[in-house]
Amino acid sequence: MAWRCHGLRWSDAGGELVWRDGARERRSPLTYGRELGFRALGERLCAGVRGQECPLGARVGGRGTGGQCADCARLDRSRSVAADTVADDPQPYTVYLAWFGPGMVKVGITAEARGAARLLEQGAVVFTRLGRGPLMAARRTEELLRTALGVPDRVPYAAKRAVRATLPADRAERSSEVRELYGRAVALSGWPESLERAELRPVDHVDVFGLAGTPPVTGVIDELVDGGRVAGRLVAAAGPDLHLECGDDGAVLVLDTRLLRGWGLTAAADEGVTVPVREVAAAEHVVQDGLF
Repeated sequence: MAWRCHGLRWSDAGGELVWRDGARERRSPLTYGRELGFRALGERLCAGVRGQECPLGARVGGRGTGGQCADCARLDRSRSVAADTVADDPQPYTVYLAWFGPGMVKVGITAEARGAARLLEQGAVVFTRLGRGPLMAARRTEELLRTALGVPDRVPYAAKRAVRATLPADRAERSSEVRELYGRAVALSGWPESLERAELRPVDHVDVFGLAGTPPVTGVIDELVDGGRVAGRLVAAAGPDLHLECGDDGAVLVLDTRLLRGWGLTAAADEGVTVPVREVAAAEHVVQDGLF
């Protein structure tokens, strides 16, 4: 069996591409400024569930970001906090505010034991914790803040990508919206008594993601295909996205690494991209005053 890519994993140490061959696993740390190139081989197979292989070895479509067959996806969601199908998890949870760019803030929760990993996976440029407590108290607080502050609990990845080239250079300016919303959040009544408030401590991920001076994205890779090549210089990464400078014209393409899950990949010596790419229209770079 060949090594197959299982996407991008974040930790406090940075991002790593994960590879699996049966029960074996290895990781490739991301290094900005270095060339990255690979060619897809064969068929894309279901990535399975939480480290377990798909019992059917099912084929999956090239454009799906889940990388799972219907049965594995259903099983995965059946024990998912994000899908709101778990209510009895005894571990403590953190409520947070995450900022992705001007006018783009969300509220969410994550298991305290995961640290900042969930924020890195989402591509949060700045975040601050609001409090910690039991899962259901964290859920109630998330809903309270979402309604009272008028912020969503989800932000589309396309919107996050569009603002990365327009991030303020000043760290204090990047955290200003989070600071303002934090002040409004802690002033609200109705917080569950079991949720312990957290101090305001904005965490900035610009350096971790390599986003300082990131050029605008000119295209997004739609899918991989058998024999298709992706090669370029890695200039940044945020959430599941790799920003690759491809060719001499300065074009920067985004590769959503969720599209890699289930593919067998081999190194590519040639340069350039031979998989389907969708150009980013100028209108997609316009930053609006709000999400709605």
